[in-house]
Amino acid sequence: MRNLKIAIIFILFIVANFALYKFVRLAIDETKDDEQIVYGITFSRIYAEELGLDWRETYIEILDDLGVKEIRIPAYWNLIEQKDGEYNFSDLDWQINEAEKRNVKVLLAIGRRLPRWPECFIPDWIKDKGEEVQREKLLKIIRLLVLRYREKENIWAWQVENEPLLSIFGECPAPDKKFLEKEIALVKSLDSRAVAVTESGELSTWIGAGRRADIVGTSMYFVVWSPYWGYFHHRWPVAFYTSRAWIIENIFKKQVFISEMQAEPWGEKPSYLLTLDEQFKSMNLEVFGNAVKYVEKTKLSPVYFWGAEWWYWLKEKQGHGEFWDEAKMLLTK
Repeated sequence: MRNLKIAIIFILFIVANFALYKFVRLAIDETKDDEQIVYGITFSRIYAEELGLDWRETYIEILDDLGVKEIRIPAYWNLIEQKDGEYNFSDLDWQINEAEKRNVKVLLAIGRRLPRWPECFIPDWIKDKGEEVQREKLLKIIRLLVLRYREKENIWAWQVENEPLLSIFGECPAPDKKFLEKEIALVKSLDSRAVAVTESGELSTWIGAGRRADIVGTSMYFVVWSPYWGYFHHRWPVAFYTSRAWIIENIFKKQVFISEMQAEPWGEKPSYLLTLDEQFKSMNLEVFGNAVKYVEKTKLSPVYFWGAEWWYWLKEKQGHGEFWDEAKMLLTK
């Protein structure tokens, strides 16, 4: 029943977004400055470990061999505060410091809902204590993170939560706009850097983030899997994204960037539980190359690839270095 609800909502959003595209397409300035797009990656220690990788080794290879200049790092609450009131920032310190040594810009994602499944990363000790208690403790960890890292000049923005207004994906409490505003206000009271809020590229108008954030991030997926239709290859007109970007940039006066660009498989199960043949049905070099050409037409920047840990797993564990090499050419140019 839940999957049917998701499918219906997905279809309704597609219809709404195409209506939006038709409404503003004539107003879009297609002569937007032809600046070079900056590519970065999202790095998840949790995902690297799920793939059976040494997460520190993977991270260093991403910084040094791939040569990334922009990286999004989630500050996972459940890793930092494994016991009530006992904080371990050492692993996050290490990631930020290693990026700083190499002049890599960091987008630090903070909050309860952060990149990677199950979307919300809540410490075990607080899972059963109720929403009010969780929110109180969440605000405390957000405060501690901002105060700890606000002197780091390589952090260019704070991302507050990840797609916090999306209700149909992830094992998370229902979205609460007022509480999101409270989180954003707390961060802005502690530091002057921009606050980013991310949205689904296909299931949102982005207006919720546009009203609340300084900058708006969007996801962008090209091949997804559903129990209803199997693999679904979608390639909307570029204006499907740029029409909403035009609204956010020209009406709300906010920057739009791509916070999550698909560059890894999306199948029935987590990628590491699928055969390589099955993984390559939803992500292969042809899909990847076409996706890069598509995203360049949007002229949105920076673009954070989703899947660098998978590229490294393919190279080191499966003998397939082609994704790593292809991405390296983009990230170092």
